[in-house]
Amino acid sequence: MSLKKIQTIIAGSPTKVGSIDVQELLPYEKGFYDPFLVFHHGIAKADPNIPIHIQGVGPHPHRGFSAISFIYKGGIHHQDSRGNNHIVYEGGTQWIHAGMGIIHSERVPADIFEHGGVQELLQVWVNTPAAHKMDQPHYYPATKADTPTITTEDGLVEILVPAGELDGTKGIIPTFTPVNTFMVNMKAGGKYTFQIPVTHQSLVYVLSGRVLYNNETTITAKHMALLEKQGNEFTIEALENSALFIGSGEPLNEPIAAHGPFVMNNQTEILQAFRDYQMGKMGVLIEETN
Repeated sequence: MSLKKIQTIIAGSPTKVGSIDVQELLPYEKGFYDPFLVFHHGIAKADPNIPIHIQGVGPHPHRGFSAISFIYKGGIHHQDSRGNNHIVYEGGTQWIHAGMGIIHSERVPADIFEHGGVQELLQVWVNTPAAHKMDQPHYYPATKADTPTITTEDGLVEILVPAGELDGTKGIIPTFTPVNTFMVNMKAGGKYTFQIPVTHQSLVYVLSGRVLYNNETTITAKHMALLEKQGNEFTIEALENSALFIGSGEPLNEPIAAHGPFVMNNQTEILQAFRDYQMGKMGVLIEETN
């Protein structure tokens, strides 16, 4: 075993997506972080003076990648052009293999005020291999109760594994290529050593709190550590109560052509995606409003 070092720590920049205040970490100054394309940390406080069904992110298309929401607070009401209509709450995951095209919305659930009135989530885009970009779309929801979980003996660390594998615990969401996603909650003093394949690109993002990486580097809230490929393990210790996300995946090493909501391999395919969307080939979404 050898330690995996930090390549760089990034803070991202603020932006807005629908009614959600977002910290955008990826893409960063060097571009994408193959296979990770986009990484957004979003927080939205529900407004009691605005109809709930129009809060959040309205209908929009995707093609060529997986769009994933990891819910840390509140919930998300997902609807799409394939007929899926589903709500997932805190600790859950909504994973969309967009394939050849899907239109979806991510709204605030009608009962959001019963769940604290705040929606906090990570939206992560994972690239799809060229061979599967035009597959039929699939939607995979997972509640916290559904999600395989590791809890340390001292009760200070809880790790949800929606996809991938950690120390023999396997996630339930299928992926086209090896991808690990770990939602981690740590109480002060909690510690865990993560094993990551040396072939993976990997990252650590701290949503809240403060953690110590390999007993030498402090990572604070809303900062992401991009890790060196060399090495296959690292230890995280919580210096205070912390929520974080760890992701890793094998790079596709394929050409990337990205424009707005479409990620393909060349510009011709991007133009075709816009044409197909305009022609209604990705379906139609008429949202439920109650």
